[in-house]
Amino acid sequence: MDREILMDLVTKTMPFGKYKGRLLCDIPEHYLVWMHRQGFPEGKLGMWLNTLYEIRINGLEGILIDLKAMKKR
Repeated sequence: MDREILMDLVTKTMPFGKYKGRLLCDIPEHYLVWMHRQGFPEGKLGMWLNTLYEIRINGLEGILIDLKAMKKR
């Protein structure tokens, strides 16, 4: 997995919708599942959300927790 993409997930915020302004990594899984069914947006945001969806459904949230902690240092 691309480290830059993972860092984007813990530093970029959702630009619209119910979770506008929230870090992408903090978006709830149920919302990602809903977006997956609706279709992710085009471009980088869609790629980030799809990556986050895959991380969540595969139980790999620990990666994001570690990166988020590193970001705070």
